[in-house]
Amino acid sequence: MDGFIQRHRSSVIGILNGFDRVRIRGTLRWLCYVDGFGKYLSAIKVLLKDFKRYAEGITDGVRRATERIAEEAGRPLQYLGSPSTSKEEVARAIAERDGIREGLICVLSAVEPCWSFSVGPNRERKQLELRAGQRKCLHYYHYWIHPAWGFMHARLQTWFPFTVHLCLNGREWLGRQMDRAGMGYERRDNCFVRIADLERAQALMNRQLRTNWWKMLQALVPAFHPVHKEIVGDGRSDYYWSVESSEWASDVMFESPSALRALYPRLLEHGMRHFGSREVMRFLGRRVPREGNVLQGFEGEVVTDLRERPEGMRIKHRINQNSIKMYDKQGSVLRVETTLNNVREVKVYRPKEGDPRGPKSWRQLRRGVADIHRRAAVCQAANERYLESLAAVGESTPLGELAETVCRPVMWKGKRARALNPLSSEDATLLQAVNRGEFAVHGFRNRDLRALLYASATRDPKQARRQSAAITRKLRLLRAHGLIRKVPHTHRYTLSPKGRTIINALLAARAADTAKLANAA
Repeated sequence: MDGFIQRHRSSVIGILNGFDRVRIRGTLRWLCYVDGFGKYLSAIKVLLKDFKRYAEGITDGVRRATERIAEEAGRPLQYLGSPSTSKEEVARAIAERDGIREGLICVLSAVEPCWSFSVGPNRERKQLELRAGQRKCLHYYHYWIHPAWGFMHARLQTWFPFTVHLCLNGREWLGRQMDRAGMGYERRDNCFVRIADLERAQALMNRQLRTNWWKMLQALVPAFHPVHKEIVGDGRSDYYWSVESSEWASDVMFESPSALRALYPRLLEHGMRHFGSREVMRFLGRRVPREGNVLQGFEGEVVTDLRERPEGMRIKHRINQNSIKMYDKQGSVLRVETTLNNVREVKVYRPKEGDPRGPKSWRQLRRGVADIHRRAAVCQAANERYLESLAAVGESTPLGELAETVCRPVMWKGKRARALNPLSSEDATLLQAVNRGEFAVHGFRNRDLRALLYASATRDPKQARRQSAAITRKLRLLRAHGLIRKVPHTHRYTLSPKGRTIINALLAARAADTAKLANAA
């Protein structure tokens, strides 16, 4: 990311990283599977033949309590019969019409699919059985302007197991934080185009991650589900809160719309032309093989598409349910956004669940809000890799001027280093090796380059030392020309911003079609 910011520092006024939309699910874990729900019915002495009547009575109680909430607040309760109607647009229109600045805006209802329970006959066993599966029921959407989180909503399922969803927005939240701090900013929709103190605003965004999520979310439950404890009792009434979907956005704020307008088409073209399966997998933190585009055994699909949206033209790269996209917002903001819907292949260093003081290891990232820090870090790294890959786009320096800096001998630490010849097979292979996608984040070591530059590993210790020494000389050559830099206190190296720009340009020129170059000349 630093390379991209430095490349466009004359027109970029800052960058803001943090959550955009976050969709959180609340579940009663002991009640959301057949055996657990069966034990619940047994404990309250409800027979399976009486389940429907019992559940309908509970649902009716939820309906009456919800109507009471709306009536006491003096806010409308409206049924939406069409799934194509945007509930958010309806709620915002009501808030604007009635001048709502804080508190409940409205309650909207709709019949929608859900995961729930029913009772049916088992013809083999000739008895009733409890079943779980997809069905439809009424859902209530409570829209508020929360004092801390701003515009948000909660969705309550009115049939067992009463799963809830809460949707909030990190930018909306930041706006409330800056208002309380007396900070100046210019906001359009959910996007900030200018902030008086960007460093302080980023600190406020970072503070969001230190929220006691469980405490704040649990405190909201009585506001939209007042009969919750009457249904499940006090003993095991707490919801388990998990992040069902999250969007982590990096907003690069340009000085003017004209600056972004001149650059953005080239960014889109670069993304469509050069970001294939291999690059997309690297952006989203997936392992990529040394040869080929994807690892053997990978199941799924990698898709890139370009689409015009109300916010602007956007490019989206998707691996199954997770994606990274880029689009221009409000004229002067370039947004790169990573969306995580499936965390099965994301790892976090933690003890196993149920043993908080046990040994730690790399385990699957949990959806629970306890791992929200790791989720944020994974998404931020994806955004940084994406922006760093765009750092060379729009380079206006002539190729000859770029090449001249590396195609002549230089002095480094009192010793002469030879010139590079990027058109030769030897030097081009070296440049391609250090520019590989898997080295973008953690860098590369001597042993990594040996595996790439020598056809097969040797078991001869003397030959291995000779190869290692040869790689050391190549690393010294690249450092002398300023193309790579050493990571302090490690044996790793990374490309410098200058190196990334020059190497990408030289490798592109080496692979260019001679006929097209001749026509251009």
